[in-house]
Amino acid sequence: MAVPKRKTSKARRDKRRAQHKIASPVVATCGVCSAPKLPHRVCPSCGTYRGRRYATTGPALG
Repeated sequence: MAVPKRKTSKARRDKRRAQHKIASPVVATCGVCSAPKLPHRVCPSCGTYRGRRYATTGPALG
Protein backbone atom coordinates (compact mmCIF):
# COMPACT_ATOMS: atom_id res chain seq x y z
CA MET A 1 0.00 0.00 0.00
CA ALA A 2 1.33 3.46 -0.89
CA VAL A 3 2.07 5.73 2.05
CA PRO A 4 3.04 9.42 1.70
CA LYS A 5 6.60 10.22 2.77
CA ARG A 6 5.68 13.66 4.10
CA LYS A 7 2.62 15.33 5.52
CA THR A 8 0.74 17.54 3.05
CA SER A 9 0.73 21.06 4.43
CA LYS A 10 -2.51 22.91 5.04
CA ALA A 11 -1.62 25.51 2.41
CA ARG A 12 -0.97 22.89 -0.28
CA ARG A 13 -4.14 20.99 0.65
CA ASP A 14 -6.26 24.16 0.57
CA LYS A 15 -4.81 25.27 -2.79
CA ARG A 16 -5.92 21.98 -4.27
CA ARG A 17 -9.39 22.22 -2.72
CA ALA A 18 -9.86 25.79 -3.98
CA GLN A 19 -10.69 24.34 -7.42
CA HIS A 20 -13.62 22.32 -6.04
CA LYS A 21 -16.02 25.25 -5.79
CA ILE A 22 -19.57 25.03 -7.13
CA ALA A 23 -20.07 26.96 -10.37
CA SER A 24 -23.02 29.33 -10.59
CA PRO A 25 -25.64 28.33 -13.17
CA VAL A 26 -25.40 29.94 -16.60
CA VAL A 27 -28.46 32.01 -17.47
CA ALA A 28 -29.46 32.95 -21.02
CA THR A 29 -32.29 35.20 -22.17
CA CYS A 30 -35.21 34.04 -24.25
CA GLY A 31 -35.20 35.46 -27.78
CA VAL A 32 -38.99 35.85 -27.82
CA CYS A 33 -39.93 37.19 -24.39
CA SER A 34 -36.46 38.13 -22.98
CA ALA A 35 -37.10 36.13 -19.80
CA PRO A 36 -34.15 34.39 -18.10
CA LYS A 37 -33.85 30.69 -18.92
CA LEU A 38 -31.31 27.90 -18.96
CA PRO A 39 -29.46 27.55 -22.27
CA HIS A 40 -30.56 24.81 -24.72
CA ARG A 41 -33.92 24.41 -22.98
CA VAL A 42 -37.50 25.47 -23.62
CA CYS A 43 -38.35 28.86 -22.10
CA PRO A 44 -40.50 28.30 -18.99
CA SER A 45 -42.45 31.53 -19.42
CA CYS A 46 -43.42 31.42 -23.12
CA GLY A 47 -42.73 27.79 -24.12
CA THR A 48 -40.47 28.50 -27.11
CA TYR A 49 -37.07 27.16 -28.13
CA ARG A 50 -35.08 28.81 -30.94
CA GLY A 51 -38.15 30.77 -32.03
CA ARG A 52 -40.52 27.79 -32.26
CA ARG A 53 -43.30 26.87 -29.85
CA TYR A 54 -42.82 23.55 -28.12
CA ALA A 55 -44.74 23.72 -24.85
CA THR A 56 -48.46 22.96 -24.80
CA THR A 57 -49.14 25.63 -22.17
CA GLY A 58 -48.03 29.19 -21.69
CA PRO A 59 -49.10 32.75 -22.45
CA ALA A 60 -47.56 32.73 -25.97
CA LEU A 61 -49.98 30.02 -27.12
CA GLY A 62 -53.14 31.87 -26.18
